[in-house]
Amino acid sequence: MFTPQGPSLRELTVQALSSVEHGYDLLAEKFDATPFRTSDRLLSAVTDALEPLGPFDTGLDVCCGTGAGLDVLRSVCAGRITGVDFSTGMLDRARGTHPDATLVRADALALPFAPVFDLAVSFGAFGHFLPDAQRTLFAQVHASLRPGGTFAFPLPAPPPVGSRPYWLLWGFDTTMRLRNTLRRPPFVMYYRTFRLVDALTHLRETGFTTTLTPLEPLGRREDGSPRCRMVVARKE
Repeated sequence: MFTPQGPSLRELTVQALSSVEHGYDLLAEKFDATPFRTSDRLLSAVTDALEPLGPFDTGLDVCCGTGAGLDVLRSVCAGRITGVDFSTGMLDRARGTHPDATLVRADALALPFAPVFDLAVSFGAFGHFLPDAQRTLFAQVHASLRPGGTFAFPLPAPPPVGSRPYWLLWGFDTTMRLRNTLRRPPFVMYYRTFRLVDALTHLRETGFTTTLTPLEPLGRREDGSPRCRMVVARKE
């Protein structure tokens, strides 16, 4: 799963025993050489799905990390693009590859923006927010969008119960819960706490209207359902 340029097992262990912020500071230099980076295939599928929903002027990547999602914003937004993350290390890496973007260090649960964005996106970050924080996160994004603005993010279908991926994710989450019981500060990273039904509920509670767009380039499962959907939330 990891390239030779990626982190060693020891480096990953040190990261996991740190706080989320410090852990990503440590991982930042090698993050793009790990499978945790959002794949180009997924980024391309989201870009294709967003283009008919525009035009967009300004764009915001929430929890931008090293900036993979900024390329999506650059493709579909005519104006200024901004990334926000709370890891200084990740933002430093993003500045090296996206010098044209505005990069801001801030907590996604307390975004420092007026309602100035037409489009907000996020990729792979929701596992860092416990269920009780999801409503706050969505409310912060809502407050950062102009009226009529769009918040969009991909959400893969959960693996079938009993499948190998199902048990891998279950095992990972169980390990993280045990780690967080025994050690402080916690490292919040769960794969099974962000469910589509809950996300849609929280989005609507914070003032969004929602639709789902299948990301067809990523294919469909044996039962015919999409492997991944893009959640599209509009600020009325």
